[in-house]
Amino acid sequence: MSVIWLNGKIYPAEQAFISPQDRGVTLGDGLFETLRIKNGTVLHFSLHYQRLYEGGRVLGIPVPEQEDALRAIREFVMHAGLENGSARLTVTRGVAPRGLLPPEHCKPTVFITGATGVFREQSVRVCISKLVRRDELSPLSYIKSLSYLPGIMARQEAAQMGCDDALLLNMQGRIAESTISNIVLQTEEGLITPPVTEGVLPGIARRMLLDAGIMQEQPICYEEMIGAQGVYLTNSLSLRTVTHVDGKRISYHPESYGKVREILEK
Repeated sequence: MSVIWLNGKIYPAEQAFISPQDRGVTLGDGLFETLRIKNGTVLHFSLHYQRLYEGGRVLGIPVPEQEDALRAIREFVMHAGLENGSARLTVTRGVAPRGLLPPEHCKPTVFITGATGVFREQSVRVCISKLVRRDELSPLSYIKSLSYLPGIMARQEAAQMGCDDALLLNMQGRIAESTISNIVLQTEEGLITPPVTEGVLPGIARRMLLDAGIMQEQPICYEEMIGAQGVYLTNSLSLRTVTHVDGKRISYHPESYGKVREILEK
């Protein structure tokens, strides 16, 4: 995109700057949401805002009011001429002196960037990360923070293995999610996904499938995934079919894929 919304104003992208003393830059102290834009409309904003608000509560970062955030995203979409793609809303704790303890009063930095594109569907090969695990006891596992180094490391590991993404186990050795997506399995009993208590980010696409009543929560072990009738990776911007895990072929279930696609394409 050629423009950026920053702290209430629209700037040409090359003129929008964030202070080197911003805690989002120096410490990854912040949150973000990536929202799908379809035909110029912001999709599922209330679900994204609920997660942003909860993240702000956990970290103690004031986030914009819901109406203000939606107004800002719509303003960005209009000025960017964004018909189909995504808008990323980022909130950092703002500029502060050095040190881990945040200041008592902070002025958050809020900015919105975007990208063009359509809902992505593809087949992928994945591997189990040996470097990174999801900690189901950590509050950071349940919010969308700027601290993405574990995911970056796992994604690099997957690339070195010739894979498109990595799956992350939790501390108990069960399947949690991928670096950027929730996981969905088609079993003989129906569609299942790990509960949030397994160290899973509460994804928006995941929420939509649960609310539609076509998927249930259930812990997932490695063997169950390998023997599944279908394995899918879901997020707000894509639906990916897993064809191989650690080189093992995974079955494909067109009927369940169609059901998931129908819900997420809305």
